[in-house]
Amino acid sequence: MSQLNPYERFLGGREPVAVMAETAARIGKIADTLGEERANAAPAPGKWSVREIVCHLADCETVFGIRLRHTLGEDHHVIQPFDQETWAVNYGAYTLAEALALFRAARNWNLALLRSLKPEVYGKPVTHPERGEMTFGSIVETMAGHDLNHMGQLEAIAK
Repeated sequence: MSQLNPYERFLGGREPVAVMAETAARIGKIADTLGEERANAAPAPGKWSVREIVCHLADCETVFGIRLRHTLGEDHHVIQPFDQETWAVNYGAYTLAEALALFRAARNWNLALLRSLKPEVYGKPVTHPERGEMTFGSIVETMAGHDLNHMGQLEAIAK
């Protein structure tokens, strides 16, 4: 596992933007099969429910979008980490439908950006205080691997 991208192992050589383009539809199919009760039930003590995982993905997509844009617009941007557990405290405020709507909108916005860029942008440097030197491309790979990690969790809960 790469220090730059702890989610690299989930990609298995798949193209990150293609993975990212599938995620919202895959989540939507899972959401459609679950009732509200199942979507809100934690699979085990201390584990997030489907709704909470989708809230987390919506939060992350907004954060990733900011990271992408800062990296594009600044010389050697330093990423601001966040504590996902602190943010998760407020997930009770959102429904699964609301979280999925935000995720879809932010993801489509980020995909439009990514598809508009020239390949050389992917080498642009950025620093993550906990992971060290990265590139724009490693942020994109992290996004896709993060999707696949959580899709595995969502699919396991939905079974």
